[in-house]
Amino acid sequence: MPRRAIALVALAALVSAQMFTGLGQTAKAQEQARRGQPNVIRDAEIEELLRDYIRPILKTAGLTAQKIEIVLIGDRSFNAFVADGRRIFVNTGALYDSITPNQIIGVLAHETGHIAGGHLAKLREQMATAQTAAIVAMLLGVGAMVAGAASGARGVGEAAPGLLMGPQEVIRRSLLSYVRSQEESADRAAVNFLNATGQSAKGMVETFQRFANDALFVASRVDPYQLTHPMPRERIAALESLARESPYYDKKDSPQLQLRHDMMRAKLAGFTDRLDTVMRRYPPSNTSLPARYARAIASYRFGNVRDSIAQIDALIAEQPNNPYFHELKGQALLESGRAKEAVAPLRHAVALSNGSALLHMMLGQALVQSGDKAVAEEAVRELRQAIAREPDASFGYRQLAIALGRKGDMPNADLASALAAFNEGDFKTARQLAFRAQKSFPTGSPGWLKADDLVNFKPPKIGQN
Repeated sequence: MPRRAIALVALAALVSAQMFTGLGQTAKAQEQARRGQPNVIRDAEIEELLRDYIRPILKTAGLTAQKIEIVLIGDRSFNAFVADGRRIFVNTGALYDSITPNQIIGVLAHETGHIAGGHLAKLREQMATAQTAAIVAMLLGVGAMVAGAASGARGVGEAAPGLLMGPQEVIRRSLLSYVRSQEESADRAAVNFLNATGQSAKGMVETFQRFANDALFVASRVDPYQLTHPMPRERIAALESLARESPYYDKKDSPQLQLRHDMMRAKLAGFTDRLDTVMRRYPPSNTSLPARYARAIASYRFGNVRDSIAQIDALIAEQPNNPYFHELKGQALLESGRAKEAVAPLRHAVALSNGSALLHMMLGQALVQSGDKAVAEEAVRELRQAIAREPDASFGYRQLAIALGRKGDMPNADLASALAAFNEGDFKTARQLAFRAQKSFPTGSPGWLKADDLVNFKPPKIGQN
């Protein structure tokens, strides 16, 4: 393929990567994405809240059967995006900085608009067309260069680079224009989803206003035709006009939902901010539940486990049926080397939850790390329940391998270790462990068949679809 064709293919890939930055990915976040895999965050409480946020939207959009997942990215920038038809990625910075549930619900509605509109598939069609057009344009440009050189026409030869670059620039702008139209379409779809579920689009307007303010200092130097999103002022004006037509525009989130949102933000602060930052944001004079939650988390993170446990016990006394307070106590004990003490609060957390796989997994981890062979069977049971719901959880498989090993079940321990390696992309180790496990299973048994799948798995070649 000619070098300039490769350049355009790379451009199309870049547009694809940037297109679904939903609400304005920062340069820092883009650089992190180029350097490696993003830091995926798992938290049962936050994931449950976001599922509650998006559930009515997905139902209205007709996407319930697709089992859309929300993936948390550990990035401080305010951003959300979709990269396929089944996952919405949300930066923790978006959750941290959103004041109301409605602001995040608007973000999720917008991203749902991309999925419901089939924008990913349509963009791939546009890119395929652009690549074909680019090749034709380049062939014509090369032909002009060759003809000019053969005839000795200096003017044509000097203009040839422009003949090559010109069509690519037209195609590039055409692609970006298509992307901008999809953003506008997702905005309209989001407002429709919110109206249908009796919710306000005001949070979307407020969020977009944030980006408009951030972009003001560079707006005079920006070419609107080179943006993957509409210019902020134009986008906000169109969105606000549409949103204000709704009878729900001034509707506020319920106090219960607002409290859950505030608890989520406090949790993120407690787990991600420095201690002095947490104390400034949630000083001791603030006795609200979110403030006490943030301080309790920060206390154990920064080594004051004894004080943290006392604070968590006070939270539990106030809300004894909150599974995440029991989870926090178990986590604080577990991470401070007190696995046996962590088991009881984690059992409470599991019993009070809606079968959270992450809580089952943490309980299984505590049982394993307790070193008590008497609870090995319980650890296996908890970890198998977790893995049944989270089949890609390599950590769960590793803990399961330890528990099975303590029971003396080495074939299944090897198989669990093989599955852990497989989910981490270490196919060579997975094959070796699976081969060892397979030799100990009866031929044709479930364990033998699982091991056989791993032994015969052929990873796709780089660049292969």
